[in-house]
Amino acid sequence: MQPVYLDYAATTPMRPEVQEAMSPLLDSAFGNPSSLHRWGRTASAALEEARHVAAATLGAKAGEILFTRGGTESDNLAVLGSCAALRARGHTPTVVITAVEHHAVHAAAERLAERGEATLVKLAVSDDGRVDLDQLRESLGDAPAVVSTMWVNNETGSVLPVPEIAEIVRGGGSVMHTDAVQAFGTLPVDVTEAPVDLLTVTGHKIYGPKGTGLLFVREGVELSPLLHGGGQERALRPGTEDVAGAVGLACAMHLAASERDASAQRLGALRDRLESGVLEALPTTRINGGAGPRAPHISSLGVEGVDGAALLSALDVEGVAASGGSACASGAGGGSHVISALYGENDARATVRLSLGRHTSEADLDQAITTLTVVVTRLRALQAVS
Repeated sequence: MQPVYLDYAATTPMRPEVQEAMSPLLDSAFGNPSSLHRWGRTASAALEEARHVAAATLGAKAGEILFTRGGTESDNLAVLGSCAALRARGHTPTVVITAVEHHAVHAAAERLAERGEATLVKLAVSDDGRVDLDQLRESLGDAPAVVSTMWVNNETGSVLPVPEIAEIVRGGGSVMHTDAVQAFGTLPVDVTEAPVDLLTVTGHKIYGPKGTGLLFVREGVELSPLLHGGGQERALRPGTEDVAGAVGLACAMHLAASERDASAQRLGALRDRLESGVLEALPTTRINGGAGPRAPHISSLGVEGVDGAALLSALDVEGVAASGGSACASGAGGGSHVISALYGENDARATVRLSLGRHTSEADLDQAITTLTVVVTRLRALQAVS
């Protein structure tokens, strides 16, 4: 049987259209966009065109787009940079995140708290994706706060109410950031409708190049840079720009936005087929986050009676690529803070995340269901013997 790739939430293959768009910038149009000669001007023009294309997909202005080297950098710049700007104005900010944030936000916020540079509040999230909005309101005092909540959880696919949260946060000098890495291309993401101040997108989740990303910074929002040494990207992200990467990211964003509705419908139908088949074969399986709204491309399964690391390893041997995460310390990767937040630290289920993409077929899913069933049955038998 052919191997089945079901880890699109981790990374995606680059689209041919993206490669084609990037190719001239890696060859004839290789100039430094800060140079004043013709090679530099050509590169600069390509960079600014990419900025306009990316902005258009978000409903933003071109001047509100900062190109970065990926989602982690954009998240760090949003959280750390906005807190630094508030401290420069004499405030000790409160940083508000959810208990299920990506590590790029989670770790940055915890570092601020460890250094005494901010007060950290973690909002509880229920297993159906509901955020404790009363806790959010209580955490917003008289002093400005920095609030960072992801739009779609990368482990479960749960959709968080970012527009509603942003409406609560707006005003009073507080800053609202959202990590939209898993949301862009699967949900409508428009900064004219959701009043966020900062928003993160990365290229390799949407069939663009790895090591590319952007941060939307709404006009008037203050940030302090994390890096120093140049005036590029409004001096907020100094260093020679990766023009080819920016062009590739913008191309991928344009394609993802234009195909979003049809793609979401197809992926949602495939996900439902996958989960129906798994539940029929393994009826005690839990759909993590399944009680609430989810993005169409992610299915997180809580499987009883097996070890998470062994499950992922066995699936890989059988040709199925998946990701894990478990609240149990013996699970894959040493445990998932997301699963712990949703189901408690003592949850003993192994978690396997199956994420779908452009090349996923019904045959792929049928093969994955069969493989998962065989592997789980075998592991349960081995565990019973031991």
